Parts: sequence; C-alpha cells; structure tokens
Amino acid sequence: MSDGMDGVAEAMAGELKLMAPRVRASRELAGQLLDPEFVEVGASGRRWDRRAMLLALPDKPGASEDGPLYEPVGMAGTVLAPGVVHVTYEAVLGERRSRHSSIWRKLDEVSGWRMYYHQGTIVPADQPQQS
Repeated sequence: MSDGMDGVAEAMAGELKLMAPRVRASRELAGQLLDPEFVEVGASGRRWDRRAMLLALPDKPGASEDGPLYEPVGMAGTVLAPGVVHVTYEAVLGERRSRHSSIWRKLDEVSGWRMYYHQGTIVPADQPQQS
C-alpha cells in the first residue's frame, strides 16, 4: 500500500475512534486524536477549538454506551497533499443524520495522524441518504 493510502486508512480509523463512546468520554483518548491546532465548525455554526471540544466532548451525544451510537455511512478519504487527508461521510445518531468533512494531518511519526479540522452539517429529513 502506498504512503497516501496508508494515510487515508489511518485518518478513517481515527474518525471511527472519535465516534466510539469510550474515546468520546475520555479527554485523554480524544486528545490523542485532535491536532494541537484543531478547529471545528459544528452543526449549530459554533466554532470550537481543541480545548473547548475536549472539555465538552464527554457530555456530547455518543459518549455513552447506553445512549445512541454513531453509525457512519459512506466514509471515503482523499489525499490532498503529503501528510494531509480529507475524510467525508454521513453519520446517524439516533434520529439525527449529519454530513461530515474533516481534514487530518500527520505532524510527525510520534504524533501520528490527528484531526486538524472538522465540520458537521445536519441533513434535512427529506434528503436521500448517501451510499
């Protein structure tokens, strides 16, 4: 497998980890996957930095094994440049469906792949599901 395809696989694996309740509930585990310069634009339009996201993540939906869990659909990744990968997918969480786009970057061999940017957008109920 080429370095680029390895990066896509690593970024997609990171996305899946960030959807896992065990990781969402742990600031330490989630922090291992978020870039030091992480930024998110949430579905509400709110801008989150790394610190704010790590503080809020354990209380956000999907952080409990007892609650609704994220179900990703149609995840795909593309190498944008060496060490930079763009990942897109849809996610279902209970009755809510959303589209996601994130950029992952590899700073060095020790840090590995980290989410640099993320945006989630709620999908209106009348829109077809991505395949």
